[in-house]
Amino acid sequence: MLIEKRIMIITGLIGLLASALVGVGEFFLHFDPLARYDGGYKFFEAVTEIRATEGHFIGVLGAPLYLFGVWHIFRMLQPASKFWSGVAFFVMSYGFMVGAIWIGSRSSAAALIAVGQEPVITDLLMLYELRYETLLGVIRIAALAFSMIYISLILTGRTAYPRWMALFNPVVLILANFLIFWLVPDIGKYLMPIALNVSFFIIFAISIFIVINNHKQVTHG
Repeated sequence: MLIEKRIMIITGLIGLLASALVGVGEFFLHFDPLARYDGGYKFFEAVTEIRATEGHFIGVLGAPLYLFGVWHIFRMLQPASKFWSGVAFFVMSYGFMVGAIWIGSRSSAAALIAVGQEPVITDLLMLYELRYETLLGVIRIAALAFSMIYISLILTGRTAYPRWMALFNPVVLILANFLIFWLVPDIGKYLMPIALNVSFFIIFAISIFIVINNHKQVTHG
């Protein structure tokens, strides 16, 4: 059990690192002091070339590490149901892999915006929206499906999580980020560009705390 606990802590920490790295990368790529996040690509006007390049590499290189974190959550959910925890692992892993492709495209979108409103650029942006913004929908669906399974399993009381952990799911935490942006824009503008990463950072941090404190033992269920 000591080895199992150590593995769980390590994979949780890797997930935490992934959410931090991708969060930093996405922040570099998307943060706009004017908070122009209400549609379109106006926020990219605030992104410098060097910031986009740095964000690109930090985000893309950090994204694959998310799989370790998803495995960590899978093992914590597994005692309740091998099948549904496996489905949750597949769904969110798939979402993060698609997300890695999406975030890898953002620096190119920023470069297109930097060129200006020439007709050829407008056409390229339309292609970009079709080919890459569509992928963002896949990520959102994956996060929603994962959250539904995550909540359902935790509420059975048979996972390695206490039932209150169901409150800390991606959908609720993402909505909390949006609520903060709406209520306190001066703070929310820093969270909005990285809402998914902030959400998983919180989940991994609490999960590691639970493992360290042996709230429940992780079993193969």
